[in-house]
Amino acid sequence: MTEKTPIKMLHDRILVDLDKEAGERRSAGGIVIPATAAMGARRLSWSKVVAVGPHARAVEVGDTVLFDADDKAEVEVSGQVYILMRERDIHAVAADRVADSDTGLYL
Repeated sequence: MTEKTPIKMLHDRILVDLDKEAGERRSAGGIVIPATAAMGARRLSWSKVVAVGPHARAVEVGDTVLFDADDKAEVEVSGQVYILMRERDIHAVAADRVADSDTGLYL
């Protein structure tokens, strides 16, 4: 595959751009805890959607999605690493267009 080869997502597949710095967090004392630090509970990750397949119903390009980073499949495209998953592996969608839904949740 060449650097300029177009890619079309199939079925309900979602391609997200995993922000490496987004996993870092700070303790109350100001200590930086890296994303790779082992925690007692599983930690979910937020990422931006860069491509969706034709059968994805609740996700659009540009949305931010919540998913389990431990169940990820990484793929490198033109030197950048992305995460490939199915729509059913996404736990939540954050986008302005979902503000009209009746969930009552605001993140």
